[in-house]
Amino acid sequence: MSFMIETSARHIHLTQETVEKLFGAGYQLTIRKPLSYPGQYACNVATVPGSTNRVEYAIKMPGQNGTVWLPIDAKFPLETYQHVLDAQNEVQIKEAKQALAVRLRAEAISIKSKYIRVPKTTDFAILYLPIEGLFAEAMQIRGLSDELLNNQRIILAGPTTLAALLNSLQMGFRTVQIEKRSSEIYKLLGAFKKDFETFCQILEKTQKKLGEVTTEIERAGKRTEYIQKRLDKVTTDDEGIAAELSEGEL
Repeated sequence: MSFMIETSARHIHLTQETVEKLFGAGYQLTIRKPLSYPGQYACNVATVPGSTNRVEYAIKMPGQNGTVWLPIDAKFPLETYQHVLDAQNEVQIKEAKQALAVRLRAEAISIKSKYIRVPKTTDFAILYLPIEGLFAEAMQIRGLSDELLNNQRIILAGPTTLAALLNSLQMGFRTVQIEKRSSEIYKLLGAFKKDFETFCQILEKTQKKLGEVTTEIERAGKRTEYIQKRLDKVTTDDEGIAAELSEGEL
């Protein structure tokens, strides 16, 4: 039994078919960490109003008048890619890569016509190639990625580059949320400043009261010492009188 396995820097990429051959029908891999989170993307989205065409995934981008969609469409021209892998000589390699370039150009044109519609969408979309080897072959075709970007506004992305892109977008979402809530944060800090000033005033008054109490305690202590000395003197005098009475009796 043989499987097609692609690797990147820290990943192994398997198709669902291969996963089921390895672990059984219907087996699903466990997601360790999501690249994006609910609310930041949607599936099967009609990015063009009134169109029946639905893109597989779309990222929600904040816009001035609401949500702006960033379409992401996955393509896996397995047969064309297999021809590139099976090519044995320069002629076959050239023909296979030319066929791959033709296929990707056609896919890019299709994505642009179906899913890009400014201002409802971004002015570009992502053509996702789910295997690093396929993405690498596409990027090695001279001028292809620039051509797709300049002519069709399509960006090629593989598993690693898509992950980096989504992480960047995630940071952008957080920045936008902070910007949206900056006025709320400013008001909150203003209220906190006012409350803190009130707290400082209360603390100052409390400190003053404590100072007054401390002074009274010190005065009471001095008074206690004075009373104690008087009591000691009374005790001494009583002892003297008692001694004199004893001598008189004798």
